[in-house]
Parts: sequence; structure tokens; C-alpha cells
Amino acid sequence: MTNAHPIDSSRRDFLRNTAMAALALPLADGSLSAASLPRRMPSSLPIARKTKHIVLVAFAGGVRSKDVIGQKENAPNLHRIAQNGILHPGLRCANVGHYGAALSMFTGNVEALGIRDDGRGVNPTVFEYLRKDAGMSASDFWLSTSNGAQGKLFAYSDHPDYGASFGANVLDGEGIFNVEFKKVLDQFGKPRADGDKEAALLDELNASLDPTALQSLDGGKVDAQHVRRIEKFILDELTGGTTNLTGPGSGDAKAIRVGANILRTFRPRVLGITLQNADIAHGSYNGYVEVIRRNDQEIGKLWDAVQQDPVLKDTTTLLVCPEFGRDKDLNERNGLDHGDGSDELNKVFLVGAGPDFARGKTLKGEGRTVDLCPTVLSLCGQKPNAMVGGKALDGAFA
Repeated sequence: MTNAHPIDSSRRDFLRNTAMAALALPLADGSLSAASLPRRMPSSLPIARKTKHIVLVAFAGGVRSKDVIGQKENAPNLHRIAQNGILHPGLRCANVGHYGAALSMFTGNVEALGIRDDGRGVNPTVFEYLRKDAGMSASDFWLSTSNGAQGKLFAYSDHPDYGASFGANVLDGEGIFNVEFKKVLDQFGKPRADGDKEAALLDELNASLDPTALQSLDGGKVDAQHVRRIEKFILDELTGGTTNLTGPGSGDAKAIRVGANILRTFRPRVLGITLQNADIAHGSYNGYVEVIRRNDQEIGKLWDAVQQDPVLKDTTTLLVCPEFGRDKDLNERNGLDHGDGSDELNKVFLVGAGPDFARGKTLKGEGRTVDLCPTVLSLCGQKPNAMVGGKALDGAFA
């Protein structure tokens, strides 16, 4: 592994114990987030798809189509990806607040939740549908978010028939260095490090891990391959520089990088990545454009990593879509709000590419952001639940 020292036996013991703790990470309500729940046999799937892994990027924070689709210099990577897949330049969306509008993509229903709401939605998410209705594993669903505490609410709903038991695993944009892991090293003791650099990394991890992750360990057998994947994830996060990202859009950049790491390490069925830093537009149009460009660069890196991976290359679909746009005209602060009701606010773009999609196709006709959830379900071979309000974008498929 790049920049990593050889791992001695004490280091391996440390990683193995940390990995076991990570396997039992609780969700926000205390329920277990990984392989601790029984796995049901999948239901019969109506359509065989080539897609085995889906990355849904909510390019949230309010992004106008004309600043991305109409300005190639702002998003050369998204244009490149669209040439290898599909572009829908005119999805309709509801201006119901950043949180509710982004959540709508994951539930297939318009969620009337404002920017400051801190409650979960009542409609199940795509993660819950696939875990409960299709019987897929908890380890197949992940969410990487830059939205802080609110971003974790995208993982599952308060619906009485779904909820926490069928939610996604969540990491915020700080990756392994977040409250879910705080102080776990205190429970293990510190292994001997190979040098000052590794010792410093271990000290940083020691300040970042959480002893509550140990409470669910019962001494049972843990899948060795899954442990090795978690070991790799821990080391990649330690040495990858994700937490050193700074400047405008750094939260989004971290969420995308952590998502890319999750994808190559755990090979999830569905990975959600939620962004938010474009909302800097209220006070600065130039700062907003800088966030768009930075996010485009990180999404391009994610796409290239997929294309360079022999397992992911022909099995991964990427979907990128804002939750809503922004006003037609600049405000008095030389920024962009989102309240004028213009077409620029209520219309967004979708870029999608993957083995089941057409190549270089521009979609016409109606489409809505709530169609993202049923499209993901369709890519997984699952018919949408009757509670899903949107419909799959079948025109995107080859």
C-alpha cells in the first residue's frame, strides 16, 4: 500500500481488533450497521441487469444546470462522463428546502422538509427497499455525506415497516476520523509502531475512535475477508490524506473521496454520496463556481478509479444530480439565492453512465428528481414499491 510501513504482528492484531469493532458499528439509533442482522434470501428479480454497483451522487446545495451543462469549463469531467452515458438536461424538481429536496431522490417522493429540519423522513429510502424487499445485506449499502448530523438522516426513514433495521451504513466526510470511532484504541492498547510516522498516525486514530463500537462484540466468528477489507479501509483512510483537504468545497471533496474508498474496499451494491457546499452561492457566485469545479474534479477521479478497476469497470453505474437549481439572477451580494420560482430553480440535470445505459444519449421529455429512486431499484432488478411516487427513467437504458 502506498506510503504504508510493513505491518508487524502487533499491528495486525490492532487492525484485526479495530476491524471487528467496525463490523459492529451502531447506527444512529443504536442498531447494528453491518453483518449482525440476519440476511434474507433475495426475492425473484424481474430484469437481469449488468449493473452490480450503483453510486448515486446528490450534487446538493443548489446547482443550476446552466452553470454545469451550459458551462463545460466548469464541469469537464461530468461532460466526459455524459459522453460515455446519458444526459438529461431538464429534470423537474421541487424547491422544498435542501434537505427535503435531496432526500426526495432517495425516497422517490417529494419530501417537504426544510433546510433546518432535523427529523427523519416518513417514506422509506432506496436502501430500505432493497434491504427489506429484495433481502439484500446490510454491508451492501453505504452513505458518505458532507451534511454532518443531518446528512446521516438519509440512511433510513421513520417508516414503521422499514426504518433503522434496514438502513445504510454511514460515514461523514471525515472518513474514519469521526465520532463513530472515537477512542476505540483505548480498549485495545497501542501496538508497537514501525517508526515515528506510523506512531503519529496511530496517535491520530487513537484520538478518533469510539469505545461504544466494542459493546456489540460477542466473541463470535467474523468473516475474515470482510475483516481484511475493513483493515484496508482503515489504512487507506490513515494514509490517503482525506482529512487534510481544506478550502471551499472541502467537505464535499472529503465525502466523494471517502465514497470512492468505500466503493473500492467494500464493493457496495448502492453507495449514496450527499454534497452541500454549493450553497455558498448565497454570498458568492465565484465561490459557488469554485465548488462546482472542485466537485467535478473529485467525481472525475471517482469515475476514473472505477474504470481502472477490473471488477468495477463493467459493473458500476454512476448517477449525478442536484436536488434543485438556483435563481435566474444574482442577488445584491453578487450571489445566487433559491426562491424566485424561475425555470433555473426548478430544473436540474442528470448525468448517468454504466453498463446498462445508452452511450452519448441526451434524454428528452419529462423526468423528475424523484425518478432517481425507482431508477436505482430498476438497476437492481427490483420493481418499485407502491409507495414510490416516481418512475424509472427507462429511456436511459440501452
